[in-house]
Amino acid sequence: MQAEHPLSAPLVRIQNLSKTFPKPFVTALDNISTEIPKGKIVGLVGPDAAGKTTLIRLIAGLMTPTKGTITVSGHDTTKEASSIHHIIGYMPQKFGLYEDLTVMQNLTLYADLKSVFGDERKASFEKLLSFTALRPFGERFAGALSGGMKQKLGLACALLSKPELLLLDEPSVGVDPISRRELWKMVQDLLKEGISILWSTAYLDEAERCDTALLLNEGKLLYDGPPGALTEKVSGRTFRMTPKEGSRRALLEKTLSLDNVIDGTIQGTDIRVVTREIRDPPFDVASLGGDLVARPTSARFEDSFMDILGGGPGGHSVLSDITPEICLGHNVVVEAKNLTKRFGSFTAVNNVSFSIPRGEIFGLLGPNGAGKSTTFKMMCGLLKPTEGSASVIGLDLQEAPSEARARIGYMAQKFSLYTDLSVLQNLEFFSGVYNLRNAEKKKAVETMIEIFNLKNYLDVSAGILPLGFKQRLALSCSVLHHPEVLFLDEPTSGVDPITRREFWNHINGLVEKGVTVMVTTHFLDEAEYCDRIALVYRGGVITLGPPDALKAEARTDENPTPTLEDAFIKLIEQYDATHAL
Repeated sequence: MQAEHPLSAPLVRIQNLSKTFPKPFVTALDNISTEIPKGKIVGLVGPDAAGKTTLIRLIAGLMTPTKGTITVSGHDTTKEASSIHHIIGYMPQKFGLYEDLTVMQNLTLYADLKSVFGDERKASFEKLLSFTALRPFGERFAGALSGGMKQKLGLACALLSKPELLLLDEPSVGVDPISRRELWKMVQDLLKEGISILWSTAYLDEAERCDTALLLNEGKLLYDGPPGALTEKVSGRTFRMTPKEGSRRALLEKTLSLDNVIDGTIQGTDIRVVTREIRDPPFDVASLGGDLVARPTSARFEDSFMDILGGGPGGHSVLSDITPEICLGHNVVVEAKNLTKRFGSFTAVNNVSFSIPRGEIFGLLGPNGAGKSTTFKMMCGLLKPTEGSASVIGLDLQEAPSEARARIGYMAQKFSLYTDLSVLQNLEFFSGVYNLRNAEKKKAVETMIEIFNLKNYLDVSAGILPLGFKQRLALSCSVLHHPEVLFLDEPTSGVDPITRREFWNHINGLVEKGVTVMVTTHFLDEAEYCDRIALVYRGGVITLGPPDALKAEARTDENPTPTLEDAFIKLIEQYDATHAL
């Protein structure tokens, strides 16, 4: 029987909550007190290992607190966990469904687990299949769904018992911008039904749309309130500069070294800067050289996030320091010629061609299922084209695969290292794969441990590392041998903005040394770092150019200053409109 709970009372009340883990000793949450109101959406943000997933699992009654209490709709999570399980829906960070079952079989299994039977089950299935647009895919195996469709299925399973509270642990990780907007709209529709939502996210623009934001760092609650109130704290401290010549990457590194600058990113042809305090001038623009002007720009929630955490990691890359200058005779370093890939009667990639010069960051973007991952795998030599060719530094990846791969660094979309091996064992294994021996091998491994701050994790199995450290390990293993070409398939998927900045410091530094980078990403803010972007859709490249050129293509009277995400969606909609049957 549900406890008496006044309508005005919060749905979730958290008081003096702490959670520690004994081996190794970690304080995941430290004296947290907050509330989640009814019928609202609360964004949960923070760096990797901040305590976000631990908090969600505690609210779900899947863990017990070390200290403090949590009540959900009046039920104590420790004493009445079974009651709580009937009034919450929980979508875990990792896809928690059965990939070898179909969509309908997954729904049926979860309906059985949640005791949803008879007419109630039939009505729930009908509503959820319509709500998620999964009806045409009822007999498709979950493992064969796109990333966005998997998340929709996970959401449907979490909603089967009509929960009062929906717990979403990073539901949009690995999901393209179109699916992300669809998912967000679905969640907003749930709010109209009175469902309360806790949404953990690495996308700070999502947190910006929430009613309340909870910002965790190292287990402590740093902020609890409306996102706009936190953003207001950096008002007057955000600027943009447009370099007329020279490298944006080099300018960003110099800018981040200045007094009063706490954060900076590349945004198309501009450098975006956040200062520590309001000054006039905001920072020493003259020391940067050139005819530069710092122009005020609107503050974002991400700016305030970086500010409250003390700023970003700077702009210098030690990895770049140890990377030798690359001077190749080839101007075209990576080339695709009429690449086509068919799987039976299905054409995944159709006649794709492009070339990448030395020292360029080339982005391959597109919705889930558009063909970009297939294209990417052919470019790395992991998949044989049906027609056409892919070459690196003049070496055809099918005719000279070993020689070509020796000059490539590859970081896979899904963590592709050996999860049962420790961090040190992975580093040693991959150094052997790249033919590093003896003193050279030892030095390379020691250097990666130092650069990527892996010392405290050397004996930890790679499979249980925090996500940010998994990605650091994957990147370190891909650059052990100083490759001339780096293929990065969603290298920062799911990691927080600080870790993303660390990664892009390294990528920018390597490119300044002449390394050529091909990257895929669903974080369109970081796609701004690319020199050029190929937008892949329906198996082909529908447009190719610098980020600002893509934004210009999508400009309208209603939206004169589109973001890259706006452009991504607009260009695909335009393509669909002009190629409708």
